[in-house]
Amino acid sequence: MAPHTAAQATKGTLVAEKKESLLAGFKAFLMRGNVIDLAVAVVIGAAFTNIVNSVVKGIINPVVGAFGTKNLESYSSCIKDSCRVVNGEVQGIQLQWGLVLSAVLSFLITAAVVYFLMVLPMAKILAKRAAHDKAKEGVAETMEISELEVLKEIRDHLVSQRGPSTGTGTGTGPGTGSGGGTGTHPTS
Repeated sequence: MAPHTAAQATKGTLVAEKKESLLAGFKAFLMRGNVIDLAVAVVIGAAFTNIVNSVVKGIINPVVGAFGTKNLESYSSCIKDSCRVVNGEVQGIQLQWGLVLSAVLSFLITAAVVYFLMVLPMAKILAKRAAHDKAKEGVAETMEISELEVLKEIRDHLVSQRGPSTGTGTGTGPGTGSGGGTGTHPTS
C-alpha cells in the first residue's frame, strides 16, 4: 500500500506543479503589453467603425444618391425577371451593388483615416527617433574615440618624460643606462 500512496503523492505534486505552471503562464500572457494593446485597439477600432459608418451613411450615401434618384445602399440590378415586390417579397434575382459600393467606400475612408491620421504620423515620429538615436550613437562613438586619443596622448607624454626605455630587468649595481660601449663578451 505504501508504493501506491507514494505514487499518488507524486502524481498530486505533478498535477499541482502543472496547474501552477499553467496559471503562471496564463498570468505572464495577460501581463504582456501586447494583450493590453490589442484590447485597446479592438475597443477603439469598434468605436471608430461606428464613426466611419455614420459618415458614409449620413453624408456620402446621400451625396451619391443626389446624383441618382435614391440612397446609395438601395441601388440594385436584376439578373432574372424584373425586380418587383409582390406580397412583400422581391421577385427575380437582385444584385444589391449599392450595398457593396457603400461597404467599399467605408473601407477606403477607414483605411485613409487610419493611414493619414495614425500610420503616417507614427512613421514620422519613429523616423525622427531613429535619426536621434543614430546621432546619439555617433556622439557616443566620437566620445569613445576622443577618450581613447586622450589616453594615448597621456601615455605618450608620460613615456617622453621618463626618457628612453632602459629595460625591465632589476639590477643591484650603481647607475643606470643601457651600456653603450663596445666590447667583447667573455664567452666569445
